Amino acid sequence: VQLQASGGGLVQAGGSLRLSCEASGSISATFMGWLRQAPGKEREFVAAIRWFGGATYYADSVKGRFTVSKDNAKESVYLQMNGLKPEDTAVYYCASTIGITSSVYAPRMYHSWGQGTLVTVSS
Repeated sequence: VQLQASGGGLVQAGGSLRLSCEASGSISATFMGWLRQAPGKEREFVAAIRWFGGATYYADSVKGRFTVSKDNAKESVYLQMNGLKPEDTAVYYCASTIGITSSVYAPRMYHSWGQGTLVTVSS
């Protein structure tokens, strides 16, 4: 299954964007996650959602500003990003993992990475 992220762009600080991740087939993962990589930095966890059940998980840096959601029928995952800050600038990826709950926070536990979408937040 291939994942394709979209919805990135240039936005001013305080603005909003909604990212989408569409799968080419049926998602069989335990969790679907959003991760990001800023220039010169390591890839980091942003948010995740349990594919069957809907429990959500967030990095402290985005809690209260970002919301992850899904549509199982459309094999899609979304990331609503509000109150964007310049430090949110990064390439955002969606990916899947079949690991246990604690693994959602570790980028190395994800497989089936999609192509990223660039989010640029200007100050």
